[in-house]
Amino acid sequence: MLKIKTPGDPPGVFLYAGAMSIFLAIDFETANHSADSACAIGLVRVEDGQIVEEVARLIKPPSPEFYFTHIHGLTYNHVETEPVFGDLWKDIKPLFEGVDFLAAHNAGFDRKVLQACCMRYAVQAPETEFFCTVQLARKMWNVRPTKLPNVAHYLGLELEHHDALSDSRACANIVIAAQNDGWHHIHGFEHVGERYTALEEGA
Repeated sequence: MLKIKTPGDPPGVFLYAGAMSIFLAIDFETANHSADSACAIGLVRVEDGQIVEEVARLIKPPSPEFYFTHIHGLTYNHVETEPVFGDLWKDIKPLFEGVDFLAAHNAGFDRKVLQACCMRYAVQAPETEFFCTVQLARKMWNVRPTKLPNVAHYLGLELEHHDALSDSRACANIVIAAQNDGWHHIHGFEHVGERYTALEEGA
């Protein structure tokens, strides 16, 4: 059984309450410079500090022009028979429901891609707040440079960079690590440095 630290508790080992949240880590790979050219998506849903679901899907972008194959290894041949984002949305939409926030590494990019893809296919874009794990890693641990491989190395995370699922899983684990160190999506850095962990009942 987990014990949550509350005001007045004596010093001890606790699960910090900031971990009690639901969020979705997201990563897009794009085919070209157009924001709506998503060709892959990775989604990792976290509930109460635990990864509960992972989804990786290829996406057929509006154009067959692929300029970033050298980055992610994907070509139009890989995605030609995959669904367009508008058709894929019904399958991934449930992952976005009921979350407290979305997380991405360099969130401005993934937010822009999500909004552009939704607009392209007349899908109502989620209005959920994004948190950027670039900024989180800098403020929490002063990791610089702060590219995803740098932060993954600092935290000891496995990473196959520019694989959408691997990137989103690393992003999720960055948030979990920050939560374990006291960060909270509402209270921010107020409790940073208070390291609480799970306490088994009777331990």
